[in-house]
Amino acid sequence: MPTRLSIAVLPPKAMIPTLFRPATWEKLAAYGTVVQNKSDDCNLDEAGAKTLLADADVVITSWGSPPMSAEVISHAAKFRLHCHAAGSVKPVVSDAEWERGIIVTSAAAAIAVGVAETTLGWIIIAAKQALTANEATHRGGWKEQMRFPAGDLTGRKIGIVGASHVGRNVINLLKPHEVEILLYDPYVSEAEATQLGVRKASLDELLRNAEIISLHAPSISETRHMINRNNLKLVQDGATIINTARGSLIDETALVEELKTRRIWAILDVTDPEPPAPDHPFRKLSNCILTPHIAGTVKTGRLRIGDYVAEEVRRFARGEPQRYRVTREMLSRIA
Repeated sequence: MPTRLSIAVLPPKAMIPTLFRPATWEKLAAYGTVVQNKSDDCNLDEAGAKTLLADADVVITSWGSPPMSAEVISHAAKFRLHCHAAGSVKPVVSDAEWERGIIVTSAAAAIAVGVAETTLGWIIIAAKQALTANEATHRGGWKEQMRFPAGDLTGRKIGIVGASHVGRNVINLLKPHEVEILLYDPYVSEAEATQLGVRKASLDELLRNAEIISLHAPSISETRHMINRNNLKLVQDGATIINTARGSLIDETALVEELKTRRIWAILDVTDPEPPAPDHPFRKLSNCILTPHIAGTVKTGRLRIGDYVAEEVRRFARGEPQRYRVTREMLSRIA
């Protein structure tokens, strides 16, 4: 029989319908007693968290929740599972959790599904050169005025930078389309790349050969400006760079310079900082498509987060392993 749990939910009540479908919330309640943050719209401070965690086996956090510091969890003797109903766990975890043997999970994989779907859409649009076509027709022209001709996705070389949850989802979505996928990720072995169905490449090789380049690396010190003035020169004419990860991956000054030559395109859902300044060149360059960080957790996409969290709690109640566990060793490689 599943273990009955005490489940502390830290996000305010107003956030719950954005994360959990009614049916999913009922499932969660079926696994034990749910104790909620009583505020309609305010996140808890550390004092409030201590009170809510007092009898909790499971703690659910999300954006804006206080960190599970040593002081906070010292008041939670039964605390054994921490489910983060958001992406990166970095704002809410502490070493004290791992030292206590508390299991930490993240819903980053849930968010990754929507980001990957958006990315696939942009990849198809880039392959078709729909952006060039749009510009030509808006200026009164037609196919003859397209600087780079339209094409199909089949047979294209697609570069994936980072085998993250999103990167792996994009790879899977691309598989039916008969493309060659180049992967740059220093943490992926040749054997794992083969299992993923991709060809492992250096970053320079990927940038030189891929017709469409999609960024899915974490924002850490090692990846800051990994796309920069030096290696942007390697990108072939007519190529498109897609960034649905983090703005810090690109040296934006260098990208603006390259975009001004009009030999490449950029599709940016993220910038550094966000939002870009009102007079930023990204807002004016017609070969730069700029969207306001909408690739991931918007509307119905957020509800997948609750599904993933409820499944982790169900597994815990039944003594089964978690699907999306985060270890202390993984922190240096996640955003």
